[in-house]
Amino acid sequence: MLKKLTVHNYAIIKEVELDFHQGLSIITGETGAGKSIIMGALGLIMGNRADTKTLFNPEKKCIIEGVFLLSGKNFQPFFLENDIDWEEETIIRREITPSGKSRAFINDTPVNLRVLKRLTSLLVDLHQQFDNLDIHHVSFQLKVLDALADNSELLEQYREIYARYAKDKKELERLRKANADAVQEFDFLQFQLDEFDRAELQEGEQEGLEEEIKRLTHAEDIKTTLGGLALEIRESETNLSDRLRELTNALNPIEKFHQDIPNLKQKLESLTFDLEDLGDQMENIAETTEYNPERILEVRGRLDTVYHLQNKYQVGSVEDLLRIQAELTARMDDISDLSGKIEVLEQAIAKTEGKLLKQSEVLGKRRRKVIPAFERKIAESLSHLSMPHARLSVQAEYSDTLLPTGKDEIEFLFSANKGGRPESIKDVASGGELSRLTLCIKSLIAGALAMPTMIFDEIDTGISGDVALKMGYILAKLSGQHQVISITHTPQIAIRADRHFFVYKSDDGQRTTTKVKVLEQKERIVEIATMLSGAPPSSSAIENARELLTTTS
Repeated sequence: MLKKLTVHNYAIIKEVELDFHQGLSIITGETGAGKSIIMGALGLIMGNRADTKTLFNPEKKCIIEGVFLLSGKNFQPFFLENDIDWEEETIIRREITPSGKSRAFINDTPVNLRVLKRLTSLLVDLHQQFDNLDIHHVSFQLKVLDALADNSELLEQYREIYARYAKDKKELERLRKANADAVQEFDFLQFQLDEFDRAELQEGEQEGLEEEIKRLTHAEDIKTTLGGLALEIRESETNLSDRLRELTNALNPIEKFHQDIPNLKQKLESLTFDLEDLGDQMENIAETTEYNPERILEVRGRLDTVYHLQNKYQVGSVEDLLRIQAELTARMDDISDLSGKIEVLEQAIAKTEGKLLKQSEVLGKRRRKVIPAFERKIAESLSHLSMPHARLSVQAEYSDTLLPTGKDEIEFLFSANKGGRPESIKDVASGGELSRLTLCIKSLIAGALAMPTMIFDEIDTGISGDVALKMGYILAKLSGQHQVISITHTPQIAIRADRHFFVYKSDDGQRTTTKVKVLEQKERIVEIATMLSGAPPSSSAIENARELLTTTS
């Protein structure tokens, strides 16, 4: 239960402390005094979004602190799971700095909002008139039926299996995609390697092919030029070989007259031999060089294959291409076929799905079994709240697929008038009708919900008189099982309070602030009277208030 709520520097609240007790706590006060601001502060420690615009003093930190008394049996697993110190008197704190930074703490341990919301959702059921009401939500409607059907244990088992089922389905989808990608990559790699295999590249062949194509395309020039040079060296009338011999022989008469002349003669002879050898080589090249158009086409085709692959892979040599071919081969070897894993996972999913279908069928039967009694009891409760013709009907259909809660798709339909066609609650229920309907539903399932504290913010909207009196009775009865806190503007509800808080404005001459005090019996009489007739209350209103409080004490 909520033991204490302390608010510092929030909205028009400088500092407020509320000590709550078990039973029914009522909060009343003049319009605009800050009743809903207190609920906003409570919403912050429940994980609602923070805003620096709500700071009373924009230069100071806002602190909202709630003290809760917890049952170890129900809550210790949560504290253990989140590595938070367990305390039976647990303190939840929310801080908002002037810079806009928001921090949350559970027993002085920093936590994120996800953890904060998880804990407070187990502690407090906060019904606010201007929120998206729980009753509109399919999840809440399903929770109602599960609470009445005592499905908690079975539903927990189902959810555990479903979590594994959903995880396996996601993994199956990943494997299928990965396998499809692998097949596609394998096919592409195979296509590339087939091209390399057809090319049959050889290391160093590019240089030889480029040299050969030069020789083949210039064969006539080579043959003509070298053949002519060989002729000039050896065969022509004025050939160079004969001329060198003549020059050598011219040294014969004088070689004995100078010691260096024999050496000169030897060099001329050597030059003659080298020239004749050079002529032989030129003649040999000229004779062996032939123009071969077929070979030219063959070499050019081979080079085109090499150049195409080099351009495709942006490299400049056959050696680079051979390296790429080896890399492609290695990548192909690394690609594994996931078909076996997929088949095993598909079988596991099918088996899990079978279990889920059986459990969802049991859940569905149990939910449908409680629907008639639920509809009847709600109709009876609404009748007591002056809605004799109102009907709540539950539309239950089976989903085509498994859901996290089974296969049931639930929707509450409502009709306020006799003979009216039931329609979706959000489309047909007025504010007052929603208030009564919500209270009837929550009071009916309260015993089945492990919710220590239930808070109602102006649940009496749109009602008054005898209906409000009966609503107050229901809240009082509900407070026998839960701590109930209710903000109200209706005296018929306020008289049911076990503890009555009064919210009012205080003006110190510089600024208006919100204050809260617990009303004693005499003060309650005045407040109830004021709610009945306005301020200042008439003597008849005070007498009426005294009588109302006496009848409920």
